[in-house]
Amino acid sequence: MTLNDFEVVIGLEIHAQLLTKSKLFCSCSTAYGQPPNTQTCPVCLGLPGALPVVNREAVFMAIKFALAVGAQINHFSEFSRKHYFYPDLPKGYQITQYEHPIATGGSIILITPEGKKSIGLERINLEEDAGKSIHDGLPDSSYRTSLDFNRCGVPLIEIVGRPEIHSPEEAVEFLQALRTLLLYLEICDGNMEEGSLRCDANISVRPKGSMKLGVKTEIKNLNSFRFLHKALEYEAKRQAELLASGQTIHQETRLYDPDENKTFPMRSKEEAHDYRYFPEPDLPPLILKPEMIEEAHRSLPELPHEKIERFMTEFELPLYDAKILTSSPGLADYFEQTARLCGFPKSASNWIMREVLRYLKEKNQSLEMFPIPPSLLAELISLVENKKVTMATAKDVIFPEMISQPRSPQEIIKEKGLHRISDEEKIKAIITQVIEKNPGPVNQYKQGKSQVFGFLMGQVMKETRGLADPQLVQAWLKAKLDELASQS
Repeated sequence: MTLNDFEVVIGLEIHAQLLTKSKLFCSCSTAYGQPPNTQTCPVCLGLPGALPVVNREAVFMAIKFALAVGAQINHFSEFSRKHYFYPDLPKGYQITQYEHPIATGGSIILITPEGKKSIGLERINLEEDAGKSIHDGLPDSSYRTSLDFNRCGVPLIEIVGRPEIHSPEEAVEFLQALRTLLLYLEICDGNMEEGSLRCDANISVRPKGSMKLGVKTEIKNLNSFRFLHKALEYEAKRQAELLASGQTIHQETRLYDPDENKTFPMRSKEEAHDYRYFPEPDLPPLILKPEMIEEAHRSLPELPHEKIERFMTEFELPLYDAKILTSSPGLADYFEQTARLCGFPKSASNWIMREVLRYLKEKNQSLEMFPIPPSLLAELISLVENKKVTMATAKDVIFPEMISQPRSPQEIIKEKGLHRISDEEKIKAIITQVIEKNPGPVNQYKQGKSQVFGFLMGQVMKETRGLADPQLVQAWLKAKLDELASQS
């Protein structure tokens, strides 16, 4: 038996830090990157006598997410204590939700080449984050662990997905779609490197055709799409090989080592009773008023999957383009403004995906820092499409100039004399000059070696500084060379 004889079953659990200014149960700041232990108080440190108070904004954000995924909002929910002992959990328990979460059900919608697909959610919980352990030194007498409690109490939503994913690729697509949704809702910054979006993956394999779920393992703390894919790929193969050889899979929690590209055991998997859940005695039940739910509903934007479908319909974009251009609200807005202003949506898509995103990647910058506004990019695209300048001139000369000093491309064209050359007699004269200067390649063309045509074409464009209309050059150069060939 091989991996092809088994079906992979995956369910993801995602923790998303909410973009509130203060923590879930106290007024301490949630700002990232502050000096260790400077954003704490008796409540988030769990000191005796300190009482938690629920952050309304965190509740509102959780409702907003639940509405966006079509979950059932529970008007009655309650917080519970989840007991476990870890150095960066100062109370010895975490305040979370268990029996009565804030929402249940819902789904994440994926737009695929085969159509729309929904992957279900089990539940959405509100809970507080733990602190952070910082490991320093070498594994000898100098090794130490420091504790930073700034993150204690930062509000999270825990999103528990159903086991409806059947490949590492689909798991990555699910997580990407969920991250994009969080960005659109403006409730999480989605920064996986900083830990504001974290993913645990439950995975099992079963013989194809079987309806019974296999024994699962949980892979903790996957903080990139690449690591998620690699970890699931390795674990699926590991489990399939164990079953194929008649061995047993143990339910356990595992970690992924990217250097070794393998998972390894962390601890045996806890069951719910191991956490000794019971209702949080210091917090009353959370009763949601209809007015708050209606307010959250009114605040919902156009959702990512809706925007993908609209871009494909309204702008006639292929799915690939639409997915990239809707990967963040800012990028989607930038494209839409550019496309509407220039009237050439596919050209706008090409320019943004190739030139704009390439520049941002090279400079490691965000779109907010990009100096060319949609209006100026639209103007440049219109000039190219209306054959006022060549594509080469636009990309190689005008676009870099606009980046270094944002201004109208018309100004740059006038200043540098970059108007497209479409004058027939002028182009023919340059073609004649190039033919006279390159007798060797011309003779090769006459002898049937048509591959030299590209060289001669390049020489003409070089003589015109790339300003000549390439279609006219191609047509007239070929006509002239074919004429010479027929005379020889």
